Amino acid sequence: MTKTVEQISVSTPNRVLQPEGWARPIGYSNGMEARGRTVFVGGQIGWNAQCKFEAKDLPGQVRQTLENILAILREGGAGPEHVTTMTWYVLDRKQYSAALKEIGAAYKATMGRHFPAMAVVQVSGLIEDEALVEIQATAVVPD
Repeated sequence: MTKTVEQISVSTPNRVLQPEGWARPIGYSNGMEARGRTVFVGGQIGWNAQCKFEAKDLPGQVRQTLENILAILREGGAGPEHVTTMTWYVLDRKQYSAALKEIGAAYKATMGRHFPAMAVVQVSGLIEDEALVEIQATAVVPD
């Protein structure tokens, strides 16, 4: 049986779904419950607004990618607290795992302590040769 647990923070309109007896995940949620207007963010990569890569490392590109997502969310009247799900596409899962501390710091600096339902998938390539990560997100803004 699935039960709904406490809200992530006072400002977060969405609720984490945590099945009873399951270990709490670190850095993501197993599920989210939300109601409202949906904002879809297409896959973003780690280049700036002028389509230039400033960071050549994975944590730097993650930070820029998340900043790009936040810029799009703002255009839709949303913030990081409204994100319900994210899918991350990385070129190298070993590189991702080795940089988790730095990636976590970049995540918290941009998204705060909001942890939506997430998946990380290793892919063989991304459209832009310099890209090391692509992230797609969905947010729900309350009615």
